[in-house]
Amino acid sequence: MEPKRKIRWAVIGLGNIAQVAVLPAFEHASENSELVALVSSDPEKLRVLGKKYDVSVTGSYDDIDRVVGEAGVDAVYVAVPNSLHREITERAARAGAHVLCEKPMATNVADCEAMIRATDDAGVKLMIAYRLHFERANLEAIERVKRGDIGEPRIFSSVFSHQVREGDIRTRAETGGGALLDMGTYCLNAARYVFRAEPQSVAAMQTVGTEERFRHVDEMTTAILRFPGDRIAQFVASQGAANVSEFRVVGTDGHIRLDPAFEYSTAVEGEMDVGGDKTHLEGEKKDQFAPELVYFADCILEDETPEPSGEEGLADVRVMEAIIRAAATRSVVDLPPFEKHERPNQRLEMRKPPVGKQKTVHAPSPSAK
Repeated sequence: MEPKRKIRWAVIGLGNIAQVAVLPAFEHASENSELVALVSSDPEKLRVLGKKYDVSVTGSYDDIDRVVGEAGVDAVYVAVPNSLHREITERAARAGAHVLCEKPMATNVADCEAMIRATDDAGVKLMIAYRLHFERANLEAIERVKRGDIGEPRIFSSVFSHQVREGDIRTRAETGGGALLDMGTYCLNAARYVFRAEPQSVAAMQTVGTEERFRHVDEMTTAILRFPGDRIAQFVASQGAANVSEFRVVGTDGHIRLDPAFEYSTAVEGEMDVGGDKTHLEGEKKDQFAPELVYFADCILEDETPEPSGEEGLADVRVMEAIIRAAATRSVVDLPPFEKHERPNQRLEMRKPPVGKQKTVHAPSPSAK
């Protein structure tokens, strides 16, 4: 039997998430993926990481066309600042590479739509890196809600917070920083996949300039979303509070809580409580990035549309735009109907061994504590 062809990858952007999670994930994705190129604006990162991962084809952002051609790149993982997602996606697509882009997909709806057009026009696939769509505990929570284990789901509530490091790109407006884009994305996406629906209206508040770190970005965003069937979701995302990562969905008969819910360096865990009868929901500590690589590579090899597609990324960004508008105008903002047919389900679950601690090059952790 002829061995399965491997998708040849370039990683574009070598910040903290790329170094501690994406690059080491290729060891666990070797059945259909191989790392062949690196792109960064930092020559020292390229030198050290190229040697570490035995990658000889490297270049700056200006060299994307050359790198894709020289290394025979099939797909790229885009891990640059949020404000650059559109530009890098468009350039990679024009070079003929499929694109797996970090979330949030972009900082505004117009850029999301342009990214979808660019990949469609180039005949390449676009996937947004929603790693929790492949994670065991999150998928089990979705399935239990879907089959009615807690009755009719009525309320979703979430808090995701940490103390961001002074000077991190997440504190800069020009790079697409702020609590909503960096952390609120997780809460919003979870509400949408738990309710398996799109919000109809939003109200919100944002705090900006609470201290020097947050002079130009939101330190905290609070949003309330109304879903079809008079279901309500609310979340708080903050870059200036203690580490919390949880969500709870409350139904007419019981509730499910994941805590931590959104982490990748620790196990995701939770509990379902129905009338005092408690069931533990356990997600082992696993590599959450290798499943994205394997799944997207399979989509390319088998010519399938990925589930967390550009449409999924757009669905979140359009709501975040409405949240920003609602906070600025202190009003309830109605959202136009949005059809979304594909949702994450347990068929996407994939388990890979955890990644060990990584030494980084010019890429400190975004957390201050």
